[in-house]
Amino acid sequence: MNNLNYILPEIFISLSIMFLLILGVFKKKSSNLVHYFSIGFLLITGILIFNNSLDLNITLFRGSYIIDSLSSYMKILTILGGAIVLSISRKYLKLFKIFLIEYPILILCSILGMMVMISSNDLIVFYVGLELQSLALYVLASFNRDQLKSSESGLKYFVLSALSSGLLLYGCSLIYGFSGSTNFNLISQSINSDNHFLTFGIVFILVGLAFKISAVPFHMWAPDVYEGSPTSVTLFFAIVPKVAALTIFIRFLYVPFINVIDQWQTIIVFLSIASMIFGAVAAIGQKNLKRLIAYSSIGHIGYSLAGLAPGTNDGIQSSIVYISIYIVMNFGLFSCLLMMKRNDKYFETIDDLSGLSKHHPVLSLSMLIILFSLAGIPPLAGFFAKFYIFKSVIEESMYFLAIVGLLSTVIAAFYYLKIIKVIYFDEEKEKYDTDHSLWLKISLTSSTLLILLYFIFPSKLVEIVSRINII
Repeated sequence: MNNLNYILPEIFISLSIMFLLILGVFKKKSSNLVHYFSIGFLLITGILIFNNSLDLNITLFRGSYIIDSLSSYMKILTILGGAIVLSISRKYLKLFKIFLIEYPILILCSILGMMVMISSNDLIVFYVGLELQSLALYVLASFNRDQLKSSESGLKYFVLSALSSGLLLYGCSLIYGFSGSTNFNLISQSINSDNHFLTFGIVFILVGLAFKISAVPFHMWAPDVYEGSPTSVTLFFAIVPKVAALTIFIRFLYVPFINVIDQWQTIIVFLSIASMIFGAVAAIGQKNLKRLIAYSSIGHIGYSLAGLAPGTNDGIQSSIVYISIYIVMNFGLFSCLLMMKRNDKYFETIDDLSGLSKHHPVLSLSMLIILFSLAGIPPLAGFFAKFYIFKSVIEESMYFLAIVGLLSTVIAAFYYLKIIKVIYFDEEKEKYDTDHSLWLKISLTSSTLLILLYFIFPSKLVEIVSRINII
């Protein structure tokens, strides 16, 4: 029974989903109620996790579930991400007539799956969490059934994600076959670096996980799914699943396979370099902002993986700091996208930003700050995120990885600056609507200020993350 106290957040969010389903079915026109309840339940779940404290380190259910500083921090990021997505997407959903009870419930189901993934210390528990997350995401991608692109993106995501799940499951079965256990700690004790069949298992698992975070060369679903899905769903895709997937990368590499680092380090370095280069180069020719964000996110995942390559606690912590700052930057960018509305129509191409500064100076300034931060220009938050990554990589003498990262940053700066040039120097277009929801304005203002003022207290986030020690 004591175990149940530690998994109270998971139990609470499961009961919340069941309650919302019953409420939605038996009460007519309950979309507003379900929406507000969902946000409230997520915030309560966050408080329950916060009560568990960041200093806990216990395993439950015979070592298959772990509550520690990493899981608590990443769950809080996941829940905050989900709550903000729900808060800022109401108006968008209503306009497209997809403001239904199923939307927040699917997001809650997906977040529950991510929470299980984040705390998993066992291959079977991890896979159950992954599938719960993925099944909800398949439906969300094609949620706007009236649009052909949305249905197409849902189908593409389903087919490729099912393929990656199959590869991942095959990898898990190989690991179980050669180690005799599904528990991460027991796998660590029973494997040795001479077992070459084990490398196959690690490769298949990493391929499956690379699909989930859209790392090159397993990124092919991301641009189409980002473009085709409703913008609020794209926002969710771009942020929340990345947190859970990065946590699983850390758990997989640093718990069962830390003794065989020479077998997986090269794979991580390759995924990181390929993602950084391809993300920077492929985004240059994009005209649709959501597609551009997809390629940009591929590049940013490359930087996150670079932090995991050295095999040190410093590297892990720099990756966690990176993903935290990346989340804030993305919320700001998508808030700008959701403000590009005129006559009940949303615009999402780079040309639609033409001369934006003439009519919307505050929105333009926010976009300028966010894009500069994404490009890694000092003294904004994005610069510090990349600085921590490069520092941890250089300390382990991985100079080639650092050089590629720096070159990719320079290339990526080109398309961010191109957008800024369109906003400030191109011919002005018709004015956009200014009747935005309060939550959307709060999201944009707070993310812009966090990015802009991060340099005043840069050590605060590092201080919190430094309590996360895996090795």
